[in-house]
Amino acid sequence: MSKDNKPIGPSQRMLRVGELVRHALAAMFARGEVDDDALRGAVVTVPEVRMTPDLKIANAYIMPLGGLHAEEIVAALNRHRKFIRGRVAPQINMKFAPEMRFYVDDTFEEAGRIDALLRSDKVQKDLDDEDGETH
Repeated sequence: MSKDNKPIGPSQRMLRVGELVRHALAAMFARGEVDDDALRGAVVTVPEVRMTPDLKIANAYIMPLGGLHAEEIVAALNRHRKFIRGRVAPQINMKFAPEMRFYVDDTFEEAGRIDALLRSDKVQKDLDDEDGETH
């Protein structure tokens, strides 16, 4: 909690609804319900769905297997987001279905970049102690 008693980060409800939407999207993509040339034969994973505090927008981060054609797949999903919203709505059992927005998940790239930085010579030199031993 911050000084003014507002929670920092997503609420439990935002996290729970995000997981419900994520599971509904993953099942839908596994069944191949979205008919688009860009999605044919693509295995799409949904690592995370972030909800806005009012639960009206679901930001879904997706990554195709192998990371190939990610931008094309995101564009195709955004073209079909009204259809997807209509298919997800009955599965999440909410009064109002959230608007869907799709983005490429770049957490693996970011993790790789951080790992490369940590393994760099400059950082390794900082990790050496006075005796010349590494930790």
